[in-house]
Amino acid sequence: MSIYDIPVTSIKGVEGSMADYKGKVLIIANTASKCGFTPQYSDLQKLYETYHDQGLEILGFPSNQFNEQEPGSHTEVEEFCKMNYGVTFPLFEKTDVRGPQAHPLFQYLISRAPFQGFDQTNASGKMLHAFLQEKYPEQLFGDSVKWNFTKFIVDREGNVTARFEPTDEPMDMEPTIQSLL
Repeated sequence: MSIYDIPVTSIKGVEGSMADYKGKVLIIANTASKCGFTPQYSDLQKLYETYHDQGLEILGFPSNQFNEQEPGSHTEVEEFCKMNYGVTFPLFEKTDVRGPQAHPLFQYLISRAPFQGFDQTNASGKMLHAFLQEKYPEQLFGDSVKWNFTKFIVDREGNVTARFEPTDEPMDMEPTIQSLL
């Protein structure tokens, strides 16, 4: 199976496929509107504006699985992203990204980019690890998505080449993106 075989549904309910993005470099992120990492939308949008004409697509998949930080309707999510962060990259319907009901796209991504741990040299890495250890210790096990704003990079051939955790800032991905464009 290829990433391009996986169906997806836009935030407006339009059914499509990952094949719609064949030949592009992709950043695929699970997102949420009420998370401490929500400001990452801003830098994701900057990356989109900078590199979209060179073949970068950013795909946002809102998820309400982490502390119910994406409670709104699809319309509310889309309006929030546009109004607060100027998001113009594609958004998709709210999606489960971990557990037995995880969307096939995230099952695929996780199977090809396992969890490597949080960067314990930065404050946000230490804080997220400590928070999960205290409140949701089961989430620290395995390769699943650990929290909102986990970001996966896919090359033009559909290979998952990198995984960036929520504590990794979007601009930290820029060298990887540049090398794939």
